[in-house]
Amino acid sequence: MSDEGVWTLIESDPGVFTEMLRGFGVEGVQVEELHSIPIYGLIFLFKWRPGEDPIGEPVETNNVFFAQQVITNACATQAIINLLMNVNDPKVKLGPVLEEYRDFAKHIDPASRGLVLSNSEKIRQVHNSFARPTFYELDLNTPQYEDNYHFITFVPVGNKVSGELDGLREFPLEVSAIPEGKSWMEVISPIITERMRRFNDGDIMFNLMAVVGNMMEKYTKRREEILELFKYPCSCSYRRENARRRHNYLPFIVEILRILAKEGRLVPMVEKVSACTLFSNNFEDVMFLVNFCLISRCF
Repeated sequence: MSDEGVWTLIESDPGVFTEMLRGFGVEGVQVEELHSIPIYGLIFLFKWRPGEDPIGEPVETNNVFFAQQVITNACATQAIINLLMNVNDPKVKLGPVLEEYRDFAKHIDPASRGLVLSNSEKIRQVHNSFARPTFYELDLNTPQYEDNYHFITFVPVGNKVSGELDGLREFPLEVSAIPEGKSWMEVISPIITERMRRFNDGDIMFNLMAVVGNMMEKYTKRREEILELFKYPCSCSYRRENARRRHNYLPFIVEILRILAKEGRLVPMVEKVSACTLFSNNFEDVMFLVNFCLISRCF
């Protein structure tokens, strides 16, 4: 049987999604299990049930990029591309494949966008490179006794949260406005929690992943900054020491001696230092001790 035009099942794993992004040419993001870090969007895998009530209200697609799923087994790629098309951050570079798709599809309807996506050979190849025969993903032709699993996306767009960017629906759904002073994650968290409660207790039939900034790029940049600081060992200390070496302290010492003499304190100090030399006749020893004493008192 020919593989031309066939989309295979892939695994719900952050590593798979991250490498799939690299295959598309996307830079600046990766996919992780949900943690408390800045998040561009969420990908929610759940057990699909026909006729289940959606979260949110249908909205026009003018402000939200949304593509319908028009081919079986493509919902994982559909979910992450729907998410990425709504990320507005200069750090995220879509790469030539997805930029070409976005530019071509942004002025057409959701169904046509899904058709264009399904006919992208490069996107299909990247998707199929992660195929595993034991994975669960929505297959509309699956017999009724088997469970169907499906991916949807939650992503902030402007001051709203667009939830259930679900390729099986005709329109994207708007979940909630984002109140002033709150993050979009504070808004969406209880909504997703409520969605999870719909499932049977103790039966984990969902998975939640987050698209975040590329941590490798972040830590690589930080590492380079740290290495630059240590490029020259003790460079900060050396600069301070060399600044002291270059400074002319003689006017300062002369002024201190003048003030001490004016206050009548210089002669007793000299006599004290002289006594410490055990009446040494070595003038250099005496002057060294005088300078040392004066400078020590001043610093």
